[in-house]
Amino acid sequence: MKQTLQIWLDAARPKTLPLALVSILTGSVLAFSSHHFSFTVSVLAFITATLLQILSNLANDYGDAVKGTDNEARLGPTRAIQSGAVTQKTMKQAIVINVILTMIAGLTLVLHALNSWESILAFVGLGLLAIVAAIAYTVGNKPYGYAGLGDISVFIFFGLLGVAGTYFLHTSIVDLSLILPAIGCGLLAVAVLNINNMRDIENDEQCGKRTVAVRLGQKRAKQYHFALLAGAVLAFIAYLLLQPSPLWVMLPFLLSLLVTFKHGKAVWLAERPAQIAPMMPVIVKCSLVTNLLFAGVVIAQTLVS
Repeated sequence: MKQTLQIWLDAARPKTLPLALVSILTGSVLAFSSHHFSFTVSVLAFITATLLQILSNLANDYGDAVKGTDNEARLGPTRAIQSGAVTQKTMKQAIVINVILTMIAGLTLVLHALNSWESILAFVGLGLLAIVAAIAYTVGNKPYGYAGLGDISVFIFFGLLGVAGTYFLHTSIVDLSLILPAIGCGLLAVAVLNINNMRDIENDEQCGKRTVAVRLGQKRAKQYHFALLAGAVLAFIAYLLLQPSPLWVMLPFLLSLLVTFKHGKAVWLAERPAQIAPMMPVIVKCSLVTNLLFAGVVIAQTLVS
């Protein structure tokens, strides 16, 4: 039993879960800053986002195994099907169970948070779209991840919709000023995916997986990565500067410049994909720290205003 639990825990890839949680955190903190915050909504949103991220990880495990992308040449951690610990049939069953759990959590969240049937139906539609996107990234005859569209999907779901959608669930308000933190959050999520794709660039190219990194090549993928990091930090800073609070309040966020610059420099100096491989937990940590610093400053701005 303990070994089985460990197998599925590894398949869920817990180190990637902050990728989903930071957008919920950012949206919830922004709702708090507007004096509309629900602890229950935050918890339900965290659960739903976690299940969606796990669904994506399980579907990727299945899709890449079926297509032969998960092979001995791949530099990333050995996945469940690739290792032989889980069969393709069992993984499909796990995906179905996860979809059901995600739908239950999502419906509970939406029905608790929203009163308007129009809003409820809109969020149900977005939730179904998110489930389809999580699966279709690597599964199916024409997975969009193999066409290099994964970056756009991650930016939308882990940035724009993740932040703005969470904020709406708390407030029932559409606020265009949220575009800046939503962009920041989304760009950092894409940076996480880009590190993954830079690590696997050689194997992905051989297997026909045309990610953005494969299309750009290693050198331009590094430039792209630096642009993602810089764009994210600038978007967060721009939002903070627009708030009616003393400038000194936002000084702690400047620590994110050190974190992102150190990571960006390491990526720039890397000469081989194998040197990129250890950077996956680093970019996840970088995204988490940056979003936490932003959240802390937003709370501080709210309290001093």
